Amino acid sequence: MLFNTGAALLDAIVLAVVAREPEGTYGYKITQEVRQVIELSESTLYPVLRRLETSGALRVYSIEHNGRLRKYYAITDEGRQKIQAFLQEWEAVMKVY
Repeated sequence: MLFNTGAALLDAIVLAVVAREPEGTYGYKITQEVRQVIELSESTLYPVLRRLETSGALRVYSIEHNGRLRKYYAITDEGRQKIQAFLQEWEAVMKVY
């Protein structure tokens, strides 16, 4: 079994952070929470968010905040399924050790 620790792990962490907020959350806040687990720059985060949106794992909407539109990200059912798939794969890998 080949476990992709790069993109798959980062996707799972980002999805887990977004899943904490039922109405969704915005990019800067996601960056700050992800940094509690793994070093991440905003320039790395936004392509991940776009990839997750394109794959259907996140939905994106905007809300006005202090006179400007702020982009919010919310997890979808597909995103929750991706988290579950990652956890199942992780459990399978951990059984080996």
